[in-house]
Amino acid sequence: MNLNKVFLIGRLTSDPQLRSTPGGQSVASFSIATNRTWMNKSGQKQEEVQFHNIVAWGRLAEIMNQYMKKGGMVMVEGRLQTRNWQDKQGQNRSTTEIIAEQIQMGPRAAGGSFGGGQSAPSASKEHFSQETKEELPEINIEEELKSEDIPF
Repeated sequence: MNLNKVFLIGRLTSDPQLRSTPGGQSVASFSIATNRTWMNKSGQKQEEVQFHNIVAWGRLAEIMNQYMKKGGMVMVEGRLQTRNWQDKQGQNRSTTEIIAEQIQMGPRAAGGSFGGGQSAPSASKEHFSQETKEELPEINIEEELKSEDIPF
């Protein structure tokens, strides 16, 4: 079995760039930055930043362009894809990108926007509303716990 799956959580390094293919398909390109921190052998904090190029197609591209702005936090689920081409000087070039399959917008800023953009629609399937939350029964763990008592 093979698997090509990527999950990234980061901040947009610039506003998404929306274009259309000659066939009318929307495509958005954007980059996100992720960081990692760790302590080196001498106990000093170290930090590393990685930049990831993302491509979103169709309605996903339009949503990114409409609601996300530079600095906005986003989670991207997708797959890696490498493209090869020749530049104007005849040099072989390649790039590896993440093709977005799902995007989850991060928390809104105090002004109610995602990185300086407009507010996202509340009916979006990517966001949970109060109506979708379910009350879970309380389980008393001081008594002996039986598998049939677990509600899931």
